[in-house]
Amino acid sequence: MRCTIYMSNLCDIERKVLAGERLTFADGVQLFHHPNLPELGALADYVRRRKHPAPIVTYNFGRNVNYTNVCWVRCAFCAFYRPPGSGEGYVLSWEEIFRKVQELVEVGGDQPGSCELLLQGGLNPQLKIEYFEELFAALKARFPQVHLHALSATEIFYLARLSRLPLEETIRRLHAAGLDSIPGGGAEILVEEVRRQISPRKETPEQWLEVHRIAHQLGLNTTATMMYGSVETLEHRIEHLLRLRALQDESLAAGRGQFTAFIPWSFQPRGTALATRRPLKKTRGVDYLRTVAVARLLLDNIENLQASYVTQGPKIAQIGLKFGLNDFGSTMMEENVVRAAGTNFLLPVEELKRLIREAGYEPRRRNTRYELLE
Repeated sequence: MRCTIYMSNLCDIERKVLAGERLTFADGVQLFHHPNLPELGALADYVRRRKHPAPIVTYNFGRNVNYTNVCWVRCAFCAFYRPPGSGEGYVLSWEEIFRKVQELVEVGGDQPGSCELLLQGGLNPQLKIEYFEELFAALKARFPQVHLHALSATEIFYLARLSRLPLEETIRRLHAAGLDSIPGGGAEILVEEVRRQISPRKETPEQWLEVHRIAHQLGLNTTATMMYGSVETLEHRIEHLLRLRALQDESLAAGRGQFTAFIPWSFQPRGTALATRRPLKKTRGVDYLRTVAVARLLLDNIENLQASYVTQGPKIAQIGLKFGLNDFGSTMMEENVVRAAGTNFLLPVEELKRLIREAGYEPRRRNTRYELLE
């Protein structure tokens, strides 16, 4: 097939993409530095349409509940946490969590798996594994239709250490109590050089990946994220993407759990310790579109790329549907971590569907497993 990108250094990569060949680290560098953003978007959109030929964009009914903001690791990029002992720290009561989930069910319906509860929080040294086992069991007993998408790899790794348990036993016990899948939070950039600067007390990149590896081996699906725009280089972003791709290869070969989606989002500097150390600004929308497109081209084995309208705003997320995205994410209902850094975009479901239609796609509701719902 003749290259359709004329007078461009993207031609060689386009030939590989059209032939279904896997792109390399060097290809990723070239993609990030390619000056013509519409050309990059067109190539990513081609791959997106090859994977998802139907003109639909999915979304789901979900609620984000941050059960505690108490966290001892003091990540430099986070404006949400409060250290142990702070008068501004909180742990939500079970009654408050149940009330929030009831509100989700009232708008999302009672079809099994039709509602997603994204339950995440800080690393609170007062909450050991028994707390979560009891909470998960109580949630499942009261709301059996809710899919419990809970506890990032960071939280699970800390919980295992705090409870003095092996990682596999920790995940098995949480799964037995009601955990259905694991969100991709806590990844930031999976490069040790970057994590030493922004989150030195967190688990290593290898440990983050190991939580997801074990979860996949146990048959649990997970998602993957990337927080870009802090101190990393473009090469660091590529390394992050390729590490996710390698683990997905391993998980798909085993035929159990896998990464169901990848969600990139940009660092929000306002109110963070990192922004006081050096002059950092929010990345622009064009950087988001470029990052999404490169991710779609490099992550050839992860089917779904989800928009981050919470950090980008609805218009950039909508444009991202032409740069490789095929999913608009969750209705959320509330968001506290990004809002603490001064960014607050939440969309009611009718607005979310309008944005999808306006971009030329049919909105279709899905569950957390990316199965379409009527």
